[in-house]
Amino acid sequence: MDGTATEGVTVDVIFADPAWRRLLPRAEALARRAATAALHESGAGGVITVLLADDRALRRLNAEHRGKDKPTNVLSFPAGMPGQLGDIALALGVVRREALAAGRRPAAHFAHLVAHGTLHLLGHDHIAAGEARRMEQAEARAMHRMRLPNPWRNAATRSDAA
Repeated sequence: MDGTATEGVTVDVIFADPAWRRLLPRAEALARRAATAALHESGAGGVITVLLADDRALRRLNAEHRGKDKPTNVLSFPAGMPGQLGDIALALGVVRREALAAGRRPAAHFAHLVAHGTLHLLGHDHIAAGEARRMEQAEARAMHRMRLPNPWRNAATRSDAA
């Protein structure tokens, strides 16, 4: 675990699946940058825990919390406590497959999903079209702050991230 504070944000990264270290050797730093970029406009701060797990763990969490018995790329769990923003969990296999299918670098896709999860912790959602568009724009701004590609430019389909 790496508890690193930046601009009022502490990001703790837990490697439940050690294969994440092979995919993203600097996952802690990238998760911190993505969360900070997503929080930039809100001025919010606090602790975020990022769980880097395998598909089986995310399938279990997705079934338990959302009633969907399948793995998903990212899940967010707002804390609802002062000083705690919440938890974000990512599935290694799903993230790797999505990056490959989209022709993106795994690091850029990972950063996008951490920013996406962080925005969920702030209350953003993508259920209604207007909400989805606002969330996509916030994600694009976060990626721009990190000097990474806009995940929505030339996207054929919209995200099913949660």
